[in-house]
Amino acid sequence: QVQLVESGGGSVQAGGSLRLFCTASGTSYSSYCMGWFRQAPWEEREGVAIVDSFGDTRYADSVKGRFTISQDNAKSTLVLQMNSLKPEDTAMYYCAARVYDSCSDSWNFAWYFGHWGQGTQVTVSS
Repeated sequence: QVQLVESGGGSVQAGGSLRLFCTASGTSYSSYCMGWFRQAPWEEREGVAIVDSFGDTRYADSVKGRFTISQDNAKSTLVLQMNSLKPEDTAMYYCAARVYDSCSDSWNFAWYFGHWGQGTQVTVSS
């Protein structure tokens, strides 16, 4: 049973930084794809960044150069370092996981992932 718990959200002014954490349990699979999505009010959930079991990463164009996804050596904690935050980054951020498979070109679609955390709010003020 895969369980994902996010933490680290909060409020920050534009240009600031935040770090999000996703603690994962039940994810000791040899092949997986894990990452972060976000959803603003009245918007669809969108992919932000992912990392797979090979260590390959992908990012949405809107966050490239500002956000960095990483995982600890035990691969039990996923981290999203967010720098140079903008008001448009304001959203609920969700951790997601897909097991028994690596990431494909469908990674930025919510339907691709079968496991989700409860989310953590990020608010960026101008």
